Amino acid sequence: MNATYLGLLAGTLTSVATIPQVVMSYRTRHVRDISIWQPLLLAVGTALWLTYGIILGDVPLIVANAFSIVCNSMLICMKIVYGDDEKVHVSDYVEAKIVTREEI
Repeated sequence: MNATYLGLLAGTLTSVATIPQVVMSYRTRHVRDISIWQPLLLAVGTALWLTYGIILGDVPLIVANAFSIVCNSMLICMKIVYGDDEKVHVSDYVEAKIVTREEI
């Protein structure tokens, strides 16, 4: 298999991985459970990979990382726009109970 085709296939699969999250976030307008840091760090990392691909003139790197930047940027925008409308605290998920030594 040609290395370029292999790179395009790998880039396509890893880039497409963000599409379900983008679609679900757009449809539900629910982004509370998404950390802003995950798509932000991925966007910065893929921007660096994109720069590297441009320097090398490597089409698979350029295409895959440009697409990933778009998807992660969409998640970042949705996180900012839709926000954390429903503020949730850890106590909403975990009920803490103080247990004495005798109860153990």
